[in-house]
Amino acid sequence: MNSEDVKKLVFSLGAQLCGIAGIDRFEDAPKGYHPLDVFPECRSVISFACSFPTAALRCRIPAPYTRIRNSITAKMDAIALDLCIGLEENGIGAVPVPTNESEWDERTGRWRSIISLKHAAQAAGLGTIGRHSLLITPEFGSMVWLGAVLCSAPLEPDEKKEPICQNCGLCVKACPVNALHQAEMNQSACWEHAFGTDEKTQSWVISCHRCRDVCPHLLGSQNSPGSRNT
Repeated sequence: MNSEDVKKLVFSLGAQLCGIAGIDRFEDAPKGYHPLDVFPECRSVISFACSFPTAALRCRIPAPYTRIRNSITAKMDAIALDLCIGLEENGIGAVPVPTNESEWDERTGRWRSIISLKHAAQAAGLGTIGRHSLLITPEFGSMVWLGAVLCSAPLEPDEKKEPICQNCGLCVKACPVNALHQAEMNQSACWEHAFGTDEKTQSWVISCHRCRDVCPHLLGSQNSPGSRNT
């Protein structure tokens, strides 16, 4: 299989964006979280994305946004698993990267995915990481959810995008807990404020996405606000 064959398979499984990065683009990965730390045979990283419905941002309660996030996470994991099966049927070793699982990195004092999905997507040319720490794509802005697969084939990589975020600072000002005041997001402050149990409903919800809401690139350069009804 070549890169185009792989992308056709990814799109057939339900992804809307797909890009490929060579292993050489991960030199800056934190120790222990490089693709080769996970899968020593890795030669390429396949990154893919699905759009996240934007109307959930305008709901008066957090349940719809939370439900979409939980459901789309399962969707991305299913795509990754089926992609691995399809690649292995063609003689290519493949390992899925969990979409929403993290582990504590004692060396840096941060929670991390086994491979950073945002950095993998940036390396694969899907978009670029903004000041708010979210990936921004031309097609869907930051309203995307990401998945990735590590594979043993040396596939043709995609070109990386030029930076999209212009550091306007709106997300920094909008954050209610000042989690973006430093160059590296204050992960614990953000998570403690945005995620947790709603006292009234006694259900786990995501209650804040202000940094996403105020971003001028929320929808991406290929969509106008009216085209997606925001």
